[in-house]
Amino acid sequence: MSFITVGFFLGIIGLTLIVTYIASKRTSSAKDFYTAGGGLTGWQNGLAISGDYLSAAAFLGVSGAIALNGFDGFFFSIGYVVANLVVLYMIAEPLRNLGKFTLADMITARFPDRRIRGTAAISTITIVILYMIAQLVGAGALIQLLFGIDYWIAVLIVGVMMTTYVLFGGMTATSWVQIIKAVLLLFGTILISFLVFRQFDYSILNMFEEMSTSTEFGEKFLNPGIKYTNSIDSISMMIALVLGTGGLPHILMRFFTVKDAKTARKSIQWATWITAIFFTLTIFLGFGAAAFIGIPEIIAANPAGNTAAPLLAEFLGGEVLLSFISAVAFATILAVVSGLVLTGASAISHDIYGEIIKKGKLSEKEQVLAARVGSISIAAVSIILALGAQTMNVSFLVSLAFCLAASANLPVILYTIYWKNFNTTGALSAMITGIVTSLTIVFFSPNIWNPEGKAIFVGDPLIDLSNPAIISVPAGFLAGYIGSKLSKKKQDPRIFREVKVKAATGISVKDVSH
Repeated sequence: MSFITVGFFLGIIGLTLIVTYIASKRTSSAKDFYTAGGGLTGWQNGLAISGDYLSAAAFLGVSGAIALNGFDGFFFSIGYVVANLVVLYMIAEPLRNLGKFTLADMITARFPDRRIRGTAAISTITIVILYMIAQLVGAGALIQLLFGIDYWIAVLIVGVMMTTYVLFGGMTATSWVQIIKAVLLLFGTILISFLVFRQFDYSILNMFEEMSTSTEFGEKFLNPGIKYTNSIDSISMMIALVLGTGGLPHILMRFFTVKDAKTARKSIQWATWITAIFFTLTIFLGFGAAAFIGIPEIIAANPAGNTAAPLLAEFLGGEVLLSFISAVAFATILAVVSGLVLTGASAISHDIYGEIIKKGKLSEKEQVLAARVGSISIAAVSIILALGAQTMNVSFLVSLAFCLAASANLPVILYTIYWKNFNTTGALSAMITGIVTSLTIVFFSPNIWNPEGKAIFVGDPLIDLSNPAIISVPAGFLAGYIGSKLSKKKQDPRIFREVKVKAATGISVKDVSH
């Protein structure tokens, strides 16, 4: 530990705490707490959405995955960028027009059923916890590398700080912390990429030629097949990444922080360009780490490769660059987990407690108090689970969250917006099938079982599939279709017409008629 490292960390923490203090002065209502009062502009929200993407899984996990597995690791980058197009063209505007605070609000705009709200809340909480574990694992690995403290202490430090941001600053603080760290992380990534590019004499051809001999895999490093040994695994992963964003609750919640659907569309346009630049640059991070640090050294520092980017920064720029990049990565984790805590808290406090238990009869003060209690609850559960997931690559955990989102949430969102014969039974069937199918397949997969002890349990996996999306996503869509067709209870077609008008225009037919 040096004064430089401490200085960078204290600077980042001090800046974010100042933002939280300012935001706390503007957070008095439930709308302020959940959606920053709907006052973010397109570019601000676009940076904040990018901040959610540019997480520990992106910076630490993807760069580590590329360093260890070559092209197979780059699948994550491709999927994340393409996913924005699904959100842009099919989801952003209808979601903003129909929703209020949460994903469940949007669905219940058409199906005002407590069972649907409860199931949507459970799906949100499950996805949030998986994503949170990934971020906390990355934080633990990073702080352990820098300060030499125990992993569990590092996780607790991050847990306390993320909860502080949410409790006092709500969505306003979370959004501005995201914006600040997105700018810092993009700058740091561009800087490292430039330094790596310089090592290859500013030539893409030289870089690829050298990478074909720099690792034990030879030319295979530049082609698919090192991690995903069959095409089905690769396709399944891409399905999860491309379709999962459209169902991620903490991304979707960001569309409620702007004033209208037009601004929501601008937000995702900004996010698409920013994430495209960042994920293109992960090639330089991964290749640079593999070439200059070496795969054995990366694995020795962290078996999952989560410290490849910081190690590369140290090689290229010494302690100063390592300290800066690590501090920015730390801010990245804090910002992302704060957004996740807020999303999980909204599902607990707004959907389950406020709308289901209290049936919407809560004062503003009670809503904010419930949200803060929910924040503490979701943070505590995630911290406990993260303590047992130290050896897992954070990119896998995030890909599982994407898979759940694509399997359980996306079918319901699209059917709700675009299919007139969709009904309550179909919505429940799609969400439950997506969740159960995903988790069941993962439990029997190589991510959980490995005969050499490289997973959670020792033993042979029953299902040789790293990501279940190729099965669980069609299952979710099919269950929604079959459930709707078999159900004897049909929805009044006028409700769908009203939803369709509001999704496209933001205008409520009922309000106009009155």
